[in-house]
Amino acid sequence: MNNGDANGDEGTDESGGDVVVQEGRPKLKEPPRYAVVLHNDDYTTMEFVLEVLRRYFHKKAEEAMQIMLKVHQQGKGVAGIYHLEIAETKVEQVHEHARSKGFPLRCSIEPVE
Repeated sequence: MNNGDANGDEGTDESGGDVVVQEGRPKLKEPPRYAVVLHNDDYTTMEFVLEVLRRYFHKKAEEAMQIMLKVHQQGKGVAGIYHLEIAETKVEQVHEHARSKGFPLRCSIEPVE
């Protein structure tokens, strides 16, 4: 049986057998990811930063402590890496919670390479 065109050239392999052509799935690119970065300031307490890391980024106590110390000592630290919409939501949640508690804690989004 020939699956080719009218002249019979396509649809068979060199041995005369049928060739099954499968269309490949298009290769989908992974969406870009973004780091949510917490920034140090002179007013937000370390305890509050730990609370934020546990509540909004689901960090265990030890990891939250490491991130909080990095923020305190180096000026900023990565709280998590997410797709853009999730990262934006995390930033909004943190800012809203910080404002409600009277802290100026700032966080931002940076592209991950």
